[in-house]
Amino acid sequence: MTTAALALRPSYLPMPLAGSLDAYLQSLSHIPVLSPAEETQLARDLRDHDDLKAAQRLVLSNLRFVVHIARGYQGYGLPLADLIQEGNIGLMKAIKRFDPEVGVRLISFAVHWIKAEIHEYVLANWRIVKVATTKAQRKLFFNLRRAKQRLGWLHHDEVVAVAKDLNVKPEEVLRMESRLSGRDVSFSAGPADDDTAYMPEDYLAADDDPGATLEAADWNHQVEGRMQAALQQLDDRSRDIVTRRWLSRDGGKAGLKELGEEYGVSAERVRQIEAAAMKKMRTTMALEQLDTTAA
Repeated sequence: MTTAALALRPSYLPMPLAGSLDAYLQSLSHIPVLSPAEETQLARDLRDHDDLKAAQRLVLSNLRFVVHIARGYQGYGLPLADLIQEGNIGLMKAIKRFDPEVGVRLISFAVHWIKAEIHEYVLANWRIVKVATTKAQRKLFFNLRRAKQRLGWLHHDEVVAVAKDLNVKPEEVLRMESRLSGRDVSFSAGPADDDTAYMPEDYLAADDDPGATLEAADWNHQVEGRMQAALQQLDDRSRDIVTRRWLSRDGGKAGLKELGEEYGVSAERVRQIEAAAMKKMRTTMALEQLDTTAA
């Protein structure tokens, strides 16, 4: 039995077996149906006096109608117990908003709320990826699925007719039909799958491992940090020569002769300064890595 029904269950009903849908359905047959006068009075008691016992009787007397509505959605492959549970939530919402002075039976008013809750559940659980998000798409989803059950694949004239009936574009009908015809695919192979089964993981590149990508990015970040720290250990001239030779942001590389003329030394002397600076940087970076590993 659903949680909501258990909470409102009167003492005269036999307790159904835990988790048994058949027992729950059988217990509903013991609940008497309210007459219009009884229903109106109970609704007034709830509205005027916040009478929870009246609300309880209104809920219980209409649970069988929720089951009837929920059975109409069994074709979506979802558990009937879950559909009933969602429908019961819709029933309770309807009872809270029901006006007994309008002159209609409660269930006639509650059908909208019951179906709305079941629709939300179906759309959220029928596929891993949502097939309908807007109000128009939801209407198209349920109406088109019923049409497909009668007609199978739609040809052009049927697509146009459905689009006209639902006041949508034919392109939207075709798009929704494609979504309805799709199915969820397992990412990895299961024990029952043969070698020819399509599995998305087989088409991933070998270097697309997220863990390896994150590790490489972290390593590059650490190396860059140590390199910047090593640069700060150099004198201004050595730092400028190394930066302009190897670390220019625009990708350009200054020549030895160009730097020699700027600093008033030979190109060979610039090469020697560069070599000494690079050696010092490698030593500094290696020592920093050892300190980090030891920490």
